[in-house]
Amino acid sequence: MNTMNCKTCHTHLPDLLLEDGYEAAHPEIAAHLKECESCAKELAELRSTMEVMDAWTAPEPSPYFDSRLRARVREAAEAQPEGLFERMYAFLSFSTGRQWRKAVTGALALVLLLGGGSFAGFEYAASRAHAQPSATVNDLKILDNNAQAYQQLDQLLDPSANDDSGGPPTT
Repeated sequence: MNTMNCKTCHTHLPDLLLEDGYEAAHPEIAAHLKECESCAKELAELRSTMEVMDAWTAPEPSPYFDSRLRARVREAAEAQPEGLFERMYAFLSFSTGRQWRKAVTGALALVLLLGGGSFAGFEYAASRAHAQPSATVNDLKILDNNAQAYQQLDQLLDPSANDDSGGPPTT
């Protein structure tokens, strides 16, 4: 029983073309190629294409190709772009970024120092918050206690507040 399908066979075609002995190492692919005419035809077409590509030689560039290319690149780099976006594109395209490396490195180091320091500060503040209340909280508690004491004194000093008759206060 052959479990190979055409889709799986097509994924193995580049390996069949480029690796010697791949077909012998995978007998299920060889069996599928014997049974399936379309996959065998596809492999034959790919092999003939590779033979043509092996026989083809690339033409040599003209002797002045390099000098003309350098001149065109130099002209494009020296040309003044018209608008802001064109200038930004040209700067990013032709710039190596060497002049910015020290500044960017310093800025990133500063960000890391501030970020790490603030993180450490948050951790320190969070650990101290549970240890003892701040002086402001203590002062507010004292003021609240004083306000309660004043209310109690006002109640003691006001004679109408201690009247048990239930009627309106008399003066």
